[in-house]
Amino acid sequence: MRVLLDENLDVQLKSLFDSSFQVVTVRDRRWHGIKNGALLRDADAEFDVLVTMDKKLRYQQNLGSTRLGIVVIRARSNAFRDVSKLMPKVNAAIRRIEPGQIIEVTS
Repeated sequence: MRVLLDENLDVQLKSLFDSSFQVVTVRDRRWHGIKNGALLRDADAEFDVLVTMDKKLRYQQNLGSTRLGIVVIRARSNAFRDVSKLMPKVNAAIRRIEPGQIIEVTS
């Protein structure tokens, strides 16, 4: 499973993903600063799942034609200490996500 970690999340989280996932950050791809529409299009071509904290993404973008699964993390903040607590749930969501599906992970 190829996973893209959005730029609004700490890159240190990469180490907390299941070892069977191939995790790449937006920074690794040099895609930081790309608008959501272009990011989704590019990610859809290369990845299976996008992990983000952008809870408005589903309302701002037309996701009907994407096969990209999206996991939205709803934590207190995007600080490592807040998001890292949710990583077991994030990993579980990635394992069960279907193409084009959005799963929200909360505490």
